[in-house]
Amino acid sequence: MSQFPSEDPIPGDARSCAAIEQVIVPRAHDLGGFSVRRALPSIGRKMVGPFIFFDQMGPAEFHLGEGLDVRPHPHIGLSTVTYLFDGEIMHRDSLGTELAIRPGAVNLMTAGRGIVHSERTGLEARASGPKLYGIQAWLALPQTHEEVAPEFKHHAAPELPRIVEGGKRISLIMGSAYGQTSPVKFPWDALYAEAVLSPGAVLPLDPDYDERAIYIVSGKVDIAGDEFGAGQLLIFKPGDRISILGVGQTRLMIVGGEPMDSKRYIWWNFVSSSKERIEQAKAEWKAGRFDTVPGDETEFIPLPEG
Repeated sequence: MSQFPSEDPIPGDARSCAAIEQVIVPRAHDLGGFSVRRALPSIGRKMVGPFIFFDQMGPAEFHLGEGLDVRPHPHIGLSTVTYLFDGEIMHRDSLGTELAIRPGAVNLMTAGRGIVHSERTGLEARASGPKLYGIQAWLALPQTHEEVAPEFKHHAAPELPRIVEGGKRISLIMGSAYGQTSPVKFPWDALYAEAVLSPGAVLPLDPDYDERAIYIVSGKVDIAGDEFGAGQLLIFKPGDRISILGVGQTRLMIVGGEPMDSKRYIWWNFVSSSKERIEQAKAEWKAGRFDTVPGDETEFIPLPEG
């Protein structure tokens, strides 16, 4: 996904719950046909582990013949992770990749020194009234990997570890938790998972990573007697085991990891530990020096002004 101009999320305050450091309430932004809620970056909180960008897309239903049309755009210094609950996105990139992402699967695109991609609804899906509902996250690459060659990896849903017990269903997207390890590789300690809780189910969250948060996609949770509803990012203090109680049917995303190795700058679709590297990427995109996307060469998103 390409970043768009929007208002910052509402930072919020820590609640009475001693385990919570901050509550962030993303603002909804209408992209014409569907809405996006951006939890990261936020005022006062730019990252959780390597997670530097976190968007909820939809839920949305398009009219027949319509759909998502994110034109080719560039990235550097990050990996994108696309995870859907409903719908389908056709991914194309400058490596020649052309692949549909569907619910439960994972698209991991590593930009490194530079990649271009587009995200659209395929023709077949447009003919049946397409839907879109999911999460797109960006993870900053460690300094040792910021300039690696770009790469794309797809993991089908059956490849991800699933933990089903006690009224909860967990899909482990990245990292290690609950006695399982995801096959999705990333060069920095990170945790990413989807959890679906039945009413009364308890989800434990161990202090295995210094920075941890949950994003409530739908439903409601109770933490130490405080209730939190959908569309909130709860950032936890390090060091304590957290118990998350599902209030009604609830879907949430677990994000976390170790603190990044240095400060990161983000401008449009570029992430880097160096402001100068971002300026270089801006000049290269404006001059047309990035590679094109085979099969999607006629359109592109121009460099924003300012």
